[in-house]
Parts: sequence; structure tokens; C-alpha cells
Amino acid sequence: MNIMNKSEKDVNMLIAFVVLLAIVAIVSLIGIFMMKPEKDIIQGEVEFTELRISGKIPARIDKFLVREGQYVKEGDTLVLLNSPEIEAKLSQARAAEKAASAVNQKALRGASEEQIKAAYELWQKAQAGLDVAKKSFDRVQALYEKEVVPAQKRDEAEANYKAMLATEQAAKSQYDMALRGADQEDKDAALAQLRRAKGAVAEVRSYVEETMLTSPISGKISEIFPQRGELVGSGAPIMNVIDTADVWVTFNLREKDLSEFSEGTEFKAFVPALGDKEISLKVNYVKDMGSFAAWKATKVTGEFDSKTFEIRAVPTEKIEGLVSGMSVIVKR
Repeated sequence: MNIMNKSEKDVNMLIAFVVLLAIVAIVSLIGIFMMKPEKDIIQGEVEFTELRISGKIPARIDKFLVREGQYVKEGDTLVLLNSPEIEAKLSQARAAEKAASAVNQKALRGASEEQIKAAYELWQKAQAGLDVAKKSFDRVQALYEKEVVPAQKRDEAEANYKAMLATEQAAKSQYDMALRGADQEDKDAALAQLRRAKGAVAEVRSYVEETMLTSPISGKISEIFPQRGELVGSGAPIMNVIDTADVWVTFNLREKDLSEFSEGTEFKAFVPALGDKEISLKVNYVKDMGSFAAWKATKVTGEFDSKTFEIRAVPTEKIEGLVSGMSVIVKR
């Protein structure tokens, strides 16, 4: 009886020892798996080229032709602005252009037929008066030589003759000027004034065109800032347009990791927001972020300061569903 009890006791101890070994093995395996270091994760962010739409002139928002989230094509009209001051300036500029054009036409055309005829008649009248004054002076001069009339009469006749001669010359000059038209200097001045007025009209028209803002690219309206009816200043942003064709992912890496992501390197990543979709990226930009982004070593020996670099990688193929700000994960 004692022998049987002793055998059972030995078997139970053996079983207990085996169970203990099994438990130790299981715990060890669990520890090994639990202590296994996880893969390094590098996180980046999706970015797009974004353009701000703004006007050159202060104006009031008249009407929006698009909404946030809407896709637009290059050249589409986005918003209409209202600026009564610009319309008034355009009317003034057009009036000045019309007046300058009339002056220029007059300079090119010269005097009218009626003005030429009137100048000719004045010249003929002056010639007739000169003939009468010349004859009177000759008669008085002959009588003066015969001492029939005094010197005063002779001087009065000479003065009248010289006055009529000057009148005839002036009338002839007016007639010649009417035939010739305006001087070249006057014509040049009139043309320059017209060109200046046309330039003023073109300038104001360019401002009028700024009341209809169009999209410079094909893309997506990401954000609209003012409300309809609000007044916006010159250069103030009105809305943003995202160029959906120009997308990249930005990563910030320490210097020790840079060798794996040199320019031209292709690598795989996944996008959590797209159901962990795997994408392929290619590095096309590497830049030092400066001393403000450097990682400082804490140990005296064995470590060194490490700078941070910004890299940008573009998708090797088009990816549907990407939105600016989405995270992109790389596991190493």
C-alpha cells in the first residue's frame, strides 16, 4: 500500500513539473512576442496646390456663381463684383476720349471750306483797301513835292498806307494758314492727347474686367471667405481653388532616416482614411528645415545633433478620394 502511494506521488510530481514547464514556455513565448519591437512609423500629410482668388479693386460682392466643394474649369466665372465708382470713371474716360478724338480730327482735317472762303474774302478786302491807300499816298506825295499840301497831310497818307499794307499781309497769312491747316506740332499734340485718352479708357476697362473674377486653373473650390453683399478691399482673398492635379505628400524626417528617402526613391505607403489603401510614392523634393527643427542630443558621448528635413513625394499614379490633410503612413 505504501509502495502504490509512493508511485502515484511520483507520477503527480512529474505531471506537475511538466505543466510548470509548459506554463513557463507559454509565458516565455508570449513575452517574446510582446517584447518584439514594433515597426517604425513615419507619418506624412496630403497637400495640394491652392490658389487664392482676389480682385484688384475695392468692390461689393454682387453674386457667387460657385459653391464650396464645386469643381470648376479654367476660365469659369466664379464671382461678380459691383463697383459704381469704376463705372463712373469709365464714363468719364470715354467722354475724354471722345473730346480728344474730335480735336484730333479737326487738326487732321484743317479749316472748313467756309473758313477758307471767309479768310480769302478778308484778304481781298484788305488788298482793295491797300490799293486805295497806295493811290492816295502817291497823289499826296506828288502834291507835297509841289508844295501844295503840308507835310502833315503827306505823313497822314503815308501812315494810312503802311497800316493798310500790314492789314493786307495779316489777311494773307490767315488765308495761307486756312489753306495749309494745323501745324505739324499741333497735329502731334492732338494725336498724343487722343492716345492718352485711349490709354485711360483701356485702364478703366481693365478694372471693369476685374469685377468678373474667373478661375485661373481647373480645380475645386475649397473655401469661400466673404458673404454676398460684403465689401472686399483691393487684394483681399475671396475664395480658394485647389489644383486637384497637383498633389504631393509631405514628410518630416530626421537626418539618420534620410538615406532611405533620397530624391528619386520610390516607396510604399498607406492611407488610413481610404481604408488603409496602399499607394506608391516617389520623392521629388528634399529640403533642410533649418536649425529651429534640429533634434538636440542629450548624452555627452555616443549621440549627435540631428537636423530635420522636409521631403515631398508625389503619387506615381492617380489616386481617387485624396483630400488635403489626410494622413499617409509609412512602415519601416
